[in-house]
Amino acid sequence: MTAATRRTPGTPCWVSLMVHGIDATQEFYGALFGWEFLPGPQQLGPYVRALLDGREVAGIGQLPPDRHLPVAWTTYLASDDAGETAESIRSCGGTVAVGPLDAGEAGRMVICSDPTGAVFGVWQARLHQGAAAMGAPGTPVWNELLTYETSAVGKFYRTVFGYEAEPTVSADFDYLTLRVDGKPVASLHGVGSALPRDRGPHWMTYFEVADTDAAADLVTELGGHVLRPPAEGATGRHALVADPEGAVFTIVRSANA
Repeated sequence: MTAATRRTPGTPCWVSLMVHGIDATQEFYGALFGWEFLPGPQQLGPYVRALLDGREVAGIGQLPPDRHLPVAWTTYLASDDAGETAESIRSCGGTVAVGPLDAGEAGRMVICSDPTGAVFGVWQARLHQGAAAMGAPGTPVWNELLTYETSAVGKFYRTVFGYEAEPTVSADFDYLTLRVDGKPVASLHGVGSALPRDRGPHWMTYFEVADTDAAADLVTELGGHVLRPPAEGATGRHALVADPEGAVFTIVRSANA
């Protein structure tokens, strides 16, 4: 695990989850990933930062009782200027729902969506640079946008964040790898009609685990659900799961782990 440093704009730097029951959610993820928790910025209500071996890896916040929003993990992309990025998002056909908003001395944030409706966050770091540990079991290891097709929405992300894009397109596979400074940082996957109708386009967070099958069993024991059982893939053995409130994420034991 490496210490947090300033992220180049466009790099996924943080993942956060807003839930109705923050205490029960902490119990679930603490048991699943070994996370411990410390209070975080409270500007938007109760919020905690998840720590693994003392290093911040994710955030969990409490939804107001009157807000009936989908419970989902949100991927945050780094920015040097949240205000300028918000304007770029609007001018490229996206929507800004929240912010730019100060999160105390931690930084500035924006919650927005791309032209297809996929929600993501923008983070301008101050004291809080983002995840301090990525890649080890219990940490976010990858972020992928599941969408209808990659060409149009890929142009949006390239224009807003300056990504280099590497397409992998064939008759039955539509995939775009996003690179920053030559390094792969995220991907866009066009799945067409296979996209869940009840979710639409959305960002997916992958969390590393030491044993995918054991972790999937533990998800069920803790009150979550296995939506797609463990299977081998190009990047490792993975499973699609949901926590007790329905937040969907992928657990993976990377092929190089």
